[in-house]
Amino acid sequence: MAANKKLQQLLAQPFNAEASPQINVDEAGELHASLVEILNDHSYRYYVLDDPVLPDADYDQLFRQLQDLEAVFPQLLFDDSPTQRVGGQALERFESVTHRLPMLSLDNAFNNDELRAFDQRLKDRLKLAEADNIRYVCEPKLDGVAVSISYENGVLKQAATRGDGSSGEDVTENVKTINTVPLRLRGDDYPAILEVRGEIYIAHEGFEQMNQRAEENDEKAFVNPRNAAAGSLRQLDPKITAQRPLVMCVYSTGYVQESAGKDEAGAAQRFIADDHYSSIQRLASWGFYTNPEVKKLDSIDKAIGYVDQLTEKRSTLDYDIDGIVFKVNDFAMQTELGFVARAPRWAIAYKFPAEEAVTRIHNIEWQVGRTGALTPVAKLEPVFVGGVTVSNATLHNFDEIQRLDVRKGDAVVVRRAGDVIPQVARVILEERSKGARRVKAPIQCPVCQSAVERLEDEAVMRCSGGLVCSAQLKEAIKHFVSRKAMDIDGLGDKIVDQLVEEKLVTTVADLYRLTLDDLAGLERLAEKSAGNLIAALESSKASTLPKFIFALGIREVGETTAKNLARHFGSLPAIIDAALHHGDEASEQSEALINVDDVGPIVANHLQIFFNSEHNRKVIAQLQAAGVGWEDIAVDAQQDMPLAGQTWVLTGTLETLTRDQAKQQLEAQGAKVAGSVSKKTHCVVAGSNAGSKLTKAESLGIEVIDEQTFIERFANS
Repeated sequence: MAANKKLQQLLAQPFNAEASPQINVDEAGELHASLVEILNDHSYRYYVLDDPVLPDADYDQLFRQLQDLEAVFPQLLFDDSPTQRVGGQALERFESVTHRLPMLSLDNAFNNDELRAFDQRLKDRLKLAEADNIRYVCEPKLDGVAVSISYENGVLKQAATRGDGSSGEDVTENVKTINTVPLRLRGDDYPAILEVRGEIYIAHEGFEQMNQRAEENDEKAFVNPRNAAAGSLRQLDPKITAQRPLVMCVYSTGYVQESAGKDEAGAAQRFIADDHYSSIQRLASWGFYTNPEVKKLDSIDKAIGYVDQLTEKRSTLDYDIDGIVFKVNDFAMQTELGFVARAPRWAIAYKFPAEEAVTRIHNIEWQVGRTGALTPVAKLEPVFVGGVTVSNATLHNFDEIQRLDVRKGDAVVVRRAGDVIPQVARVILEERSKGARRVKAPIQCPVCQSAVERLEDEAVMRCSGGLVCSAQLKEAIKHFVSRKAMDIDGLGDKIVDQLVEEKLVTTVADLYRLTLDDLAGLERLAEKSAGNLIAALESSKASTLPKFIFALGIREVGETTAKNLARHFGSLPAIIDAALHHGDEASEQSEALINVDDVGPIVANHLQIFFNSEHNRKVIAQLQAAGVGWEDIAVDAQQDMPLAGQTWVLTGTLETLTRDQAKQQLEAQGAKVAGSVSKKTHCVVAGSNAGSKLTKAESLGIEVIDEQTFIERFANS
């Protein structure tokens, strides 16, 4: 009753800027709190509960009052104000965000037998009797964009896309514009820090309205709701995102910290209740939209029955789904089951059967990726499948071509299983033309004509022209100039992209031919920045042999292997001589490489292929002619180093030194720095929060020292 009375007063006596002299800050604060409370409550009822009780005209009047009030009293404008949904300033780019807890993927099941096998695996691991049932929560697998949203003391602080699972893009300002995302949580029983995970999508009705507006404005229509949602969320201007009918549906929590203050060991968790279903209900009580189709079922049989029910209901839903997610309901069981690699053991995604269509292959072309991988692509007669028109389909690799026996001109079935990339599922052999020829594996790169490399145990073919292939050029340059390689400051990704696209650089050697006039025509590069870049290029010429070898970007030759090669051979000519094929001496040359620490037959093969390329050797000669150089290493002197032959491991957080600085000190003394502890480890340097590596070292009786002892031991080195 009191809330209704307050609402009537606000509508009867609206605030406006002209009345501001008659109101003080305290009164403005009380009015602001009332407006925010009423507007947030009615937004929740409208967008989350689908139960509006306030006419649109009244809502608009209250919203304008709030805008006027915040204009007069800007100190009242906070992040959780409803006015912040309209979209803030446009961004120049998205910043990267590291997830506190990884956003993992799910293993897949495609039929009932695989679901029952999943259930049996869990029972075996939990040591349950055959008659015991595991309770599951089943929920629609929404076809949208996965995001993580963090709240501190109930207020939205940051939102990020899933990205690669470890880190994503900061889309906070865009997510704030979504009406089903609470800017402030309801109630008062939420934890101090709460991370929620969910899916952002566009419902069918909203998608149709978007395309109708696009048609009316003579604009290009969107292809499908998922692409529209992804594109809307990645707009640099939040005002554009605010115009898109995005919906956020939460399905779990991530990092949770119950109380404020410094995070203590063990504070990171995923739980806000005893089980998943209760967790979803609690999230709903805090104002989040949760899917009404989520069901708690007490056996795998009932869960499979739910699959049949939702499959039948799928066509009537107002949003796209590409499957159903099964999760073990009990959090104690989830903890006991744990994780494997990048997926939890306690969850699985049942995927709906793929959508298929028949079309014909016009041609098969080989595309070269940024890492040199050659991928066969079928050029198709355009066909509509899975909500989009498809004219290309991946054939993955040459093994797949042989397995399918696919040929130019074949009629084929194309599948798009809820994913973005369509694929050729099978060939319709009865429609094959007489004389259709088998596809031959390429022996030369279609871009640079360098030799194609394929190892016996790999399906992927790769171009060997790493320094000269234009398809790989951008990535080759970005690696070459990186901090641990040639360390050329000022050559960011966008500058590299422009240099390649403007054809100012065709190999990494061309970097050292750049002039101020060349750089002056590039966007976002002022005269001073261009001068600094020229100076950085000049400075980088004085390098080291390990850095230069690493900068070449040879497959599987990382920083450590590059150092081992440099120490073993001492000079670049010696490395090249060991890698070159000389008739009957080929096996001896390979053996010379394999004698290097960390170099096995596969890496030796990569080195041989790289240095046997005349193109690559020519670029190296051009780099040296441009002044890039280093001092050779006296091979015999390495045996006299104090830590020669020793393997050390760094673990935990170092307070005084960076991990790289400690590593450099050890390597300067002749030690090898490894990433894991084994019986061959000589010593472990343990910083704060050292974990499993410290435990293993102690169990093996390996010497462990702290950072201070490490610094004192090498103080005079």
